[in-house]
Amino acid sequence: MIYEFLYPLHTMFSSFNVFRYITFRTIFASITALLICLVLGRWLIRKLQSLQIDQQIREDGPKTHLVKKGTPTMGGILIIFAVVISTLLWANLAVGYVWLVLLVTVGFGLIGFLDDYRKLAGKSSHGISGKTRLAAEIMIALFVGVILYFKPGFNSQVTIPFFKTVLPNLGWGYILLCVFIIVGAANAVNLTDGLDGLATGPAGICFATYLLFAYFVGNVKVAHYLQIPYVPGAGELSVFCGALMGAAIGFLWFNAYPAEIFMGDVGSLSMGGALGTVAIITKQEILLAIVGGVFVMETFSVIFQVGYFKLTGGKRIFRMAPIHHHFELKGWAEPKVIVRFWIISILLALVAMSTLKLR
Repeated sequence: MIYEFLYPLHTMFSSFNVFRYITFRTIFASITALLICLVLGRWLIRKLQSLQIDQQIREDGPKTHLVKKGTPTMGGILIIFAVVISTLLWANLAVGYVWLVLLVTVGFGLIGFLDDYRKLAGKSSHGISGKTRLAAEIMIALFVGVILYFKPGFNSQVTIPFFKTVLPNLGWGYILLCVFIIVGAANAVNLTDGLDGLATGPAGICFATYLLFAYFVGNVKVAHYLQIPYVPGAGELSVFCGALMGAAIGFLWFNAYPAEIFMGDVGSLSMGGALGTVAIITKQEILLAIVGGVFVMETFSVIFQVGYFKLTGGKRIFRMAPIHHHFELKGWAEPKVIVRFWIISILLALVAMSTLKLR
């Protein structure tokens, strides 16, 4: 809205021309989201405590987590609020991609909210049924896939990291890929959200990385120079990514160990769904497996654990899945697990950026 109201004034006052630049608006979207989280964070914690909206601890989880019982959850509401407000203030709302990522963010956030509410109402760590939640996620992701597939100028080619000329066209299969990536990313972030700040940190790093990719693919000169797909309008997603990065940092102020508040499914599902959508729109779909490598690792640790358990009649690969619990049970202190996973996320982000030249 700030862009809509102030940029037209550049014809009278040249200083307002600054609002034309995506970089300027991205920086202030990040600052706005961060400040919203910092200003409202303490109030939200007190409000959730007064409503007795606290985290339900897994009965089969590490015993050290029992001290977390009573910590407020559903803090993801603050992240969504900060991101939506910041994006609406600083982004060019005439670009349809902006509304699409906001739709996914709010839609997946609503699914997470209902899941968290069910857990609170039932006083257990089990929310709505897995089939119901998955069906709702697929519906939103399918809508996004169909919209993008039929959008003029948006092609169904897939960019393969490290290969500049390998661009397979999936046709209508691209819609299925969209569903897989968006739903997969949402649930991968959700699985990772098991320790204080473990999902928030890597998510912020992922959005910082895609902030750059969104800017690159949305700039015709830069895209041509780097030999990556040019997506008109995708540059505005830098503003959205900046807002989510700022919100993640602001939320981390309260979510860092020892956490004063948890994001809950409302936060992890919305962030994951938004991340998958941004990856698709920027035509860096497969690259998400590298950028979000921590989330991929967490997801596969669960898949392998469950599969091996069923095949061997009760044997396990890890002491507990997701894999961050495995390291906890091996004796790693929770902060050590968290920080090391953050370091891995930074390394993976650098590797992802290197694909711009290693192709």
